[in-house]
Amino acid sequence: MIKSKINAVCVFCGSRAGYEKAFSEAAIELGRQLAIQNYKLVYGAGNIGLMGALAKSCEKAGGDILGVMPKALTNKEIGRRSIKSFIVTEDMHERKKVMHMNSDAVIAMPGGIGTLEELFEILTWKQLGFHHKPIYLLNILGFWSKTLVALQSIINLGFAEKKILDHFKICQSVDEIFLDFETSALIESDE
Repeated sequence: MIKSKINAVCVFCGSRAGYEKAFSEAAIELGRQLAIQNYKLVYGAGNIGLMGALAKSCEKAGGDILGVMPKALTNKEIGRRSIKSFIVTEDMHERKKVMHMNSDAVIAMPGGIGTLEELFEILTWKQLGFHHKPIYLLNILGFWSKTLVALQSIINLGFAEKKILDHFKICQSVDEIFLDFETSALIESDE
């Protein structure tokens, strides 16, 4: 089994900032830490909401960024064209594929339906054995807590095995994610 270090991190997050200041603060801290610790940020290329805060912070701290956006959203999410690597895809499916192919780990921050859809697709791929990348849920203000309750209900009703809960880690802070990166620096490669 080939081992490889985490070099690039895919972040799923909202194109809106949400009502709580803590969400934007976490996005800013995550972007800054990715840059400082030399992890490439792979994200949805938006320039608004949490996506914009994340990218602006990473860029300001000198980080390497790959933004991936479907052409239909370039006006709605206002693509952040100042980043060095910006890919425009045909659709959302291609966007997720490109983001997945260019990252070694995934972080899901608070967000809307799109963020939920991205998270559940990447979890499904992991459950099916299509990848072995670590997945982190950044549980700012308990954002993911009710999702965990829903997942437990799915397990209790016999629609999933309990091991689905082992496919991701819940982290309460950005620091907790980076600590885990350090303690599990080697991950299984998909190749």
